[in-house]
Amino acid sequence: MESDAAILAFAALAQPTRLDVFRLLAEHEPDGLAAGDIARRLDVPHNTMSTHLATLTRAGLIEAERHSRSIIYRARLEAVHALTSFLVKDCCGGRPQICAPLIADLSPCCPPQILADKEAAHD
Repeated sequence: MESDAAILAFAALAQPTRLDVFRLLAEHEPDGLAAGDIARRLDVPHNTMSTHLATLTRAGLIEAERHSRSIIYRARLEAVHALTSFLVKDCCGGRPQICAPLIADLSPCCPPQILADKEAAHD
């Protein structure tokens, strides 16, 4: 990730409603949410929400897909991965023990599907 892309992503997330939108969409992965549902859940007028969704889309943090008459928005989790990696790329000057707590905090809240499948097979 280039500095300009990181700055654009941080600028998009530096507004409370857009941050709430991104977190809501991340919570609803992989299905995403329709634009109207996002606006209702966050109690934001539809035209205002449209502007926020456009900003997040331009920043590469979310994507939209038309399904019939609805537009479904999804978080681009790979963009968060790239942004996080950009931030910690040169973390700790090669001393992994300093970065260990940060890396532990970045561990996913859910085990990867491969591990979950292996654990289920052993039960």
